[in-house]
Amino acid sequence: MKVLLADEYGFCFGVERAVEMVEDSLEKKETVRTLGPLIHNEQEMERLGDYGVSTISEPVQIKRGETAVIRAHGVTPDVQNELEEKASKVVDATCPFVTRVQRLASRAANENRHVIVIGNPDHPEMIGVKGYAPEHAFIIKDETEIKDLPKLKNPMVVSQTTIKAKTFFDTAEAIKNVAEGETQIINTICSATRDRQDAARALAGEVDAFYVIGGDHSSNSRKLLTVCKEQCEKSFLIQTEADINPEDLKDVKNVGVTAGASTPKWLIDKVVETLEKIGKEHEMALK
Repeated sequence: MKVLLADEYGFCFGVERAVEMVEDSLEKKETVRTLGPLIHNEQEMERLGDYGVSTISEPVQIKRGETAVIRAHGVTPDVQNELEEKASKVVDATCPFVTRVQRLASRAANENRHVIVIGNPDHPEMIGVKGYAPEHAFIIKDETEIKDLPKLKNPMVVSQTTIKAKTFFDTAEAIKNVAEGETQIINTICSATRDRQDAARALAGEVDAFYVIGGDHSSNSRKLLTVCKEQCEKSFLIQTEADINPEDLKDVKNVGVTAGASTPKWLIDKVVETLEKIGKEHEMALK
């Protein structure tokens, strides 16, 4: 059984940057507390926790003398201001791709335009973006929710950084068809997200089984699973090597592997090692 890795997988630029910023604060012997999990990967958060990083759920929990870290998903301006008032230091680890969406939303609001963001309204990234245009921004999951929007005039359409490209373009075009005036469509999907989805789709058509390594709460990992299932029905989302069922790999000749943008390399290596071991065990059983 061959284990094949997608051409693009694992930590994206934004996540790698966030982790490095936290590690830099740790090297300076700072007391580091992140507002919410820094990234959507329990195993990596546990690793950082072993070095003293703790997570808070509300800005009120931060104390003077501590370093508050804004996670890669970003926060609202009000939350950032509160952190700056309470903490001795604030490290803004918001992904630059997310920062771009925030700025676009703010600009559109200043121009008194509607901002339509295509994404999951409950996702931390979307909650933060809405804070930059609270009276003007509307978050919808797809084109089926356009009917719930107010009458749109000269709207700006952007997206959550991790959604499927097809969902964004289909929904944006549908908005354009019903809005009055000029509809400005700006593709804000992270390039790493697009690259990982394209690489996963290409490999999924060549394998008998596929594993996506990522957290249950990771939007981009769930989207990767959807993309893989389009080409390979036997696709699974796993968090660690312990989630692999050897029975799923019987008679499998080629197995593909990719990983969400919050999945560290050390965890990917463990999964690949386990898959190779299972493949050897199946081979020995046939002899």
